[in-house]
Amino acid sequence: MTPPHITDLPIRALTVDDLHHCADLSEDRGWLREDHKWGLLLAAGDGYGVDAPDGRGLAAACVVTRYGSIPAGPGLAAIGMVLVADRYARQGLGRALMTHVCNDALKGVPLTLHATPYGRPLYEELGFKTTGHAEMLVGSFQEEGASDTYGTTVVRRAVAEDLPRILHLDAEVFGADRTHMITRLPAFSDQLLVAEDSDGTLTGYAAAWPNMHTHVVGPLIARDTDTAKSLVTALARGTDRALRTDVDVRHEDLLAWLKERGLESVAFNAVMARDIPDLPGDWTRRWAPLTVAAG
Repeated sequence: MTPPHITDLPIRALTVDDLHHCADLSEDRGWLREDHKWGLLLAAGDGYGVDAPDGRGLAAACVVTRYGSIPAGPGLAAIGMVLVADRYARQGLGRALMTHVCNDALKGVPLTLHATPYGRPLYEELGFKTTGHAEMLVGSFQEEGASDTYGTTVVRRAVAEDLPRILHLDAEVFGADRTHMITRLPAFSDQLLVAEDSDGTLTGYAAAWPNMHTHVVGPLIARDTDTAKSLVTALARGTDRALRTDVDVRHEDLLAWLKERGLESVAFNAVMARDIPDLPGDWTRRWAPLTVAAG
């Protein structure tokens, strides 16, 4: 009997029990293993995968994170971690997986993703359009010359009582309800900070979570550039690891400041969307995502 073509193999739901195989797949393609991030995405989202016909883990995988609608905006789903094992690359498997996810599992749902230059042509064929770009920066934050606070912002560690306010601000800025993701931040991140005016008004929040040898800064939600700087400076003081973040390229002042502080540009990704003209929410207060894999 002729074995089925790789694109005819069944696509199944992934669970947290597949975490090790997902991390193996990342490593196979030269990415970091990112076990901690995979754990969050598989717990908070929906994973899709194809078992390798040679019995060695997964041949392909991706994760979808769904967000609920709010009165001012539609629901939304973010696609990330689209990976095909090197030995099955260039055989149409990635296209088959993405076609299933976009046209079957998520039919009619507005979609977003961050695309590398390599993946962008496929996503364009599937109907995604570029709505913006994000610049990835990595490096050791140099505190010399950095202020304790910028403007009148006060930054402190978040406490349990802050969570309802964080959720309200996040929904307003992100444009969709991601309660199921944000409520995981206290356990997922090593630092969760809030920024306030002198009268206690919440003006931003940010987290730093461990990813191999770095701490990823995200989400970074802030009223203005000074508030974003204050949050990043405070997060940097709480770690001896290098920082990594993905900043919307329209935030030119913050990008320049981060580079002055020692972070270096390592990649540019296209922010893409389908079935929606632009991402909901307020981009002027959305500085960096929790992770590019989840929008």
